[in-house]
Amino acid sequence: MHGPAVSGWLLVTLCGATGAYCLVRMRSCSGQAREAACGEAMMGLGMAAMAVPAAVFALPRWVWVMYATVFGAAALRALLPSRRSTHHLHHLVGSLTMVYMAVAMPSGAGAHAGHQAAGIPLLTGGLLAYYTVYVLRSGVRLVPLAPPAGGAAALSRGARPELAPACRLAMGLAMLAMLLTL
Repeated sequence: MHGPAVSGWLLVTLCGATGAYCLVRMRSCSGQAREAACGEAMMGLGMAAMAVPAAVFALPRWVWVMYATVFGAAALRALLPSRRSTHHLHHLVGSLTMVYMAVAMPSGAGAHAGHQAAGIPLLTGGLLAYYTVYVLRSGVRLVPLAPPAGGAAALSRGARPELAPACRLAMGLAMLAMLLTL
């Protein structure tokens, strides 16, 4: 990733933690929820690996080809279910975005930040618009419309809020940050 090393390491941490949580979440769910958690874990861990600052560790060209291949396969896998579900459609867009960044990143890897743009500006702008809307929608969905009945005492001791929507929001924000560096 191009840009300041501190923001790169923050993205690595955020995406790695999100991917790790999704791996843990896979153990406690089944069916489509497990499949979604698996896809989100792959996306989070892949984004963490891609976000490592280029100034610290320059990845060889074959790694970018591997990223494009893995996420291209994930996009093909999400293609058919995306007709039935907007969540699968988002996974398709996310996988294709990862392929796009894997192809665009090496072309600008030797460039100084801000001097040479990588990727296609119109496509990058469209993806930025998509992820901006996605992040805003996801953020609004996290805000509770009403407090739980009975206040805080209504939550049982073992109950915890579902973190999956927050993880999706975090990955959407990370994708925005990564696209801005193209």
